[in-house]
Amino acid sequence: MDELSIKVEHVSKEYRLGAIGGGTLRGDLQSWMARIQGKEDPNTRIGSTIKNRIGERFLALDDVSFQVRKGEALGIIGHNGAGKSTLLKLLSRVTAPTKGKLSYNGRIASMLEVGTGFHRELTGRENVYMNGAILGMTKLEISRKFDEIVRFAEMEQFIDTPVKRYSSGMYVKLAFAVAAHLDSEIMIMDEVLAVGDMNFQKKCLNRMRAAATEEGRTVLYVSHNMNTIRELCDRCIVLDHGRIIFDGDVEKAIEIYIGVNEIFQTRNVYPSSAHSRRGRKQALIEEIIFGNEFTGQCYASDQVQLTLRGKAKDDLERLCFHFELESPNGTRVGSMFTDGFISVKKGENFAVPMTINLSGLAPDRYIFHAVAETMESRESYVWQDTVASAFILEIIADIDARRRGTWTKKTWGNVRLKDIQINVDE
Repeated sequence: MDELSIKVEHVSKEYRLGAIGGGTLRGDLQSWMARIQGKEDPNTRIGSTIKNRIGERFLALDDVSFQVRKGEALGIIGHNGAGKSTLLKLLSRVTAPTKGKLSYNGRIASMLEVGTGFHRELTGRENVYMNGAILGMTKLEISRKFDEIVRFAEMEQFIDTPVKRYSSGMYVKLAFAVAAHLDSEIMIMDEVLAVGDMNFQKKCLNRMRAAATEEGRTVLYVSHNMNTIRELCDRCIVLDHGRIIFDGDVEKAIEIYIGVNEIFQTRNVYPSSAHSRRGRKQALIEEIIFGNEFTGQCYASDQVQLTLRGKAKDDLERLCFHFELESPNGTRVGSMFTDGFISVKKGENFAVPMTINLSGLAPDRYIFHAVAETMESRESYVWQDTVASAFILEIIADIDARRRGTWTKKTWGNVRLKDIQINVDE
């Protein structure tokens, strides 16, 4: 493991579901007799739909293997219950794996929850020393970093105040500062940026990026915020039901995580029943129909023809529509609105032909959310229906875009502005 910082080999973690034992010998004997007689357990909780069976297990991680090199920033993403927190607990030695082996090369500073290891009755100063000792640092090492920790956390005025009087933002600032500044070779962070103001989040990202690129420290970062994953990590793992389904490029990992490959379709009809709905529902969007030549891919210079069909549940005078656009990483790109209104009667079916102008969009995939709304006054609109992820369009690079090289969203953004004209004096 000369250049390796972490090595995970065929690791599995199994948990036992439900309560272990009934709390009394009498209750356990009752449950045991009921099981061997094939009867209902008399100690099962009222309303429970899960049978309390001895030996029922849950595999939180299933044969997970990967390696992390020194100085690498690795993102770990996945839906709730995918096994992310379990993996970090194993790496932080909070719990042991059921099977497999984990190897480390260096000391670990982990922050699995905001303020882990802090004592509410102690002051910020006392907690810095205590938390540093928990992380394996000597008093001399902590004292050498103390002023830098307090300055980073912006806590000079409150460092001798008990942390029970801190706000949640103050709490996480000091907790992160301790974990980020102490001399550890491996940093493990779980949703550490979920609390804190925008400036502090930027400061944290810069600190973690500097730890990996300048100090050669290994960073493992779990988050549901895809923007922070893109900014910090140079490699990403996607977990699903305890297994690694992807390990590699960050952009590809994000696409897999948000399910873009599953949403992307090239058929003509997009039934709204397949998507989440919200609004007053006096008018419902029932389907969006594209022309026969629509393939789901087009140039930014193209115009897309579609027809939005729906049904009115009430008399509406000023019904209009708009689309909200998101990029695959969840960034809101913008909105486009119809340039007029229609009037509909209760029970009436409507069909609205539309032309979407894609000018200005950079090459990427864009998720379109469809919205039906009514204008109540000059400045007031009421949403009637929303079809989330109604369809996806993929903008491919045209000749003008290709002459500038590969367009990267991280560098250039999602909206391509008009070229600047050079004025030449005649």
